[in-house]
Amino acid sequence: MNNYVILTDTGCDLEACFREEYAIEYVPMHFSCDGKDYVADLDWKQISAKQFYDQMREGKRFITAQVNVATYKQAFEQYAAQGKEVLYIATSSGLSASIEASRVAREEVLKQFPQAKIVIVDGLRACYALGLIVIRASELRAEGKSIDEVAAWVEENRLTVHMIGSVDKLTYLKQAGRVSAASAFFGGLLNIKPIIIADAKGKNFAMEKVKGRMTSFKRIVELAKEGWQDVAYQRVFISHADCPEEAETLKNMLFEALGKEVPVHIGYVGSCVGASVGPGMIGVYFFGKEVTVNAK
Repeated sequence: MNNYVILTDTGCDLEACFREEYAIEYVPMHFSCDGKDYVADLDWKQISAKQFYDQMREGKRFITAQVNVATYKQAFEQYAAQGKEVLYIATSSGLSASIEASRVAREEVLKQFPQAKIVIVDGLRACYALGLIVIRASELRAEGKSIDEVAAWVEENRLTVHMIGSVDKLTYLKQAGRVSAASAFFGGLLNIKPIIIADAKGKNFAMEKVKGRMTSFKRIVELAKEGWQDVAYQRVFISHADCPEEAETLKNMLFEALGKEVPVHIGYVGSCVGASVGPGMIGVYFFGKEVTVNAK
């Protein structure tokens, strides 16, 4: 049975063109600002990406919320009632507790539909890194792989997906409680840019710090070259938090570092991560050597 549903969540950042081409479904997270609740849909229907980041520049703060049990239950019930198996590939448990809610929902749905099959896998990645995993899962499904075979592939290969990026200002990480006020103040004063990666436990951490925006770009592409591997399904995504011109610059620097051009898609950092990193975040995502480093 290879007509199973591949389900993910808002954390994948995949635009409609990818979701439609690869038949990928998702459950939405939420965020709020000034008492107004928003669905963190991947098509930015309630608020555009540009408006989102402009409001952050104006001092507005967005608070994110994980997917709740009811939302998962509704999705799982829908597919179970249709007799469809579900493979849910979740945003990293190191960044979101949503996967725990999905497990609770699965148990509730199985009471009603005991013959249903709902497989849940921790993606250990977010943003386009999760998107790459989900796309590859869809490709494997199209090749005839079973739901269990694809789930096993994801668990075995999720750490081969790299996320390497940086933020422009530490202010937003401070607001999100990710760095101290002192670190944000002195970081801004000294023009410090953290180089952030996704580690082997699915957490994002600043592995080092450099001085200056362009220096951070150079370091990102250096690390990308070090971690790169040529695989048949290789593709590169670059995401940005409302700095598209700089994303193009990073793409060209990556081509120069690799000594070749590769397929690259550029898009926005989604609202769920964007709320913490703020305008100016930029990152590159690709398949490479297995990530073994862990945050201390």
